[in-house]
Amino acid sequence: MADRLPHEKGFHVSWDQIHRDSRALAWRLDGKGPDNGAWRSVVAITRGGMAPAMIVARELDIRTVDTISVKSYDHQSQKDAVVLKAPDAEMMGDGTGVLIVDDLVDTGKTLELVREMYPHAHFATVYAKPQGEPMVDTFITGVSQDTWIFFPWDMAMQYVKPYRGTD
Repeated sequence: MADRLPHEKGFHVSWDQIHRDSRALAWRLDGKGPDNGAWRSVVAITRGGMAPAMIVARELDIRTVDTISVKSYDHQSQKDAVVLKAPDAEMMGDGTGVLIVDDLVDTGKTLELVREMYPHAHFATVYAKPQGEPMVDTFITGVSQDTWIFFPWDMAMQYVKPYRGTD
């Protein structure tokens, strides 16, 4: 068999798919906010949460959008999560009425750190792995812990050799 990707299982997500799944996340969150069903703001966990957060904010007509920068990966190896930039403190409060959006919850370390900061926020991700599921309130698609998700912002189009044959 041909050499495999660096990770045993790979799940490739296209721009179309992340858009569809992020809209589905918005639909699932619609009417679930604490203010007569509304949400006060959206906070994207950078960098992966930025595209889904933008789509969720658009779909739910939320105009207040901010970011929290958390570093927990160096390329493909996970490290301790560290906050590099926090969102506006006045807007955040304890997190009540705030949607915190990320692309994926993996081990849950990033969301655990952010949840300690904003215990009353609602945490939503597009994809979730079993180990991180307890840290997220709402997600769309579950994937196995050993699956590596290849997001469209990390990919480039290129020729791939077939497993068998030469064409």
